[in-house]
Amino acid sequence: MHPAFILKVVIVSASGALAPGPLTAASIAVGARKGWRSGFGLALGHTLAEVPVVLAVFYGLSSLLFSEALRAWLGVLGCSSMIFFAALTIRDAVKGVGISGREGPKGGVLATGFALTMFNPLFIAWWLSVGSLLIAEVVPLGLAGLAAMYLSHVWIDYAWLTAVACAGSVSKLNPKVYRAALLLLGGSLFYFGLSLLATTVKII
Repeated sequence: MHPAFILKVVIVSASGALAPGPLTAASIAVGARKGWRSGFGLALGHTLAEVPVVLAVFYGLSSLLFSEALRAWLGVLGCSSMIFFAALTIRDAVKGVGISGREGPKGGVLATGFALTMFNPLFIAWWLSVGSLLIAEVVPLGLAGLAAMYLSHVWIDYAWLTAVACAGSVSKLNPKVYRAALLLLGGSLFYFGLSLLATTVKII
């Protein structure tokens, strides 16, 4: 698998993982009480919810992507969604959207990670749009390609949620560094979205 594609997966995934959301908030809330393991547990619960969705998208695309026109229109949808998520990321960075973890999640961290993932509408929307665009690129490589793509994606969730749980509170996260990271990732995602959209439109 080309290193450029791996880099794209990492940047696109990071822009979603680092954005303010329920999993990050939960890792802050439980981190102060249970330490770094709680962040790892949340990430594991997230993975258990995510893998079936990824496989469903992969096998669905495998059966549908024989049509060049369908691939092109899927590209338009995915690129447009990528630009939309980039705009949300940049907006959060500019506005300095914070994350409150004062109310900790109820129940075990594994179940919490699973539930917060499955009941987050942006999660499903991301995999049906931006994520499906990444998956479409590895369909010709089969399950080995999908595994490589997913590992390039999911490690960021483990690294981020574990790091946030270690911090234990919002006050220990440097707001300026966090906002700068969001701006950088949002800008990178915006660039990928525009460049891929330009290429896709030429095909149609």
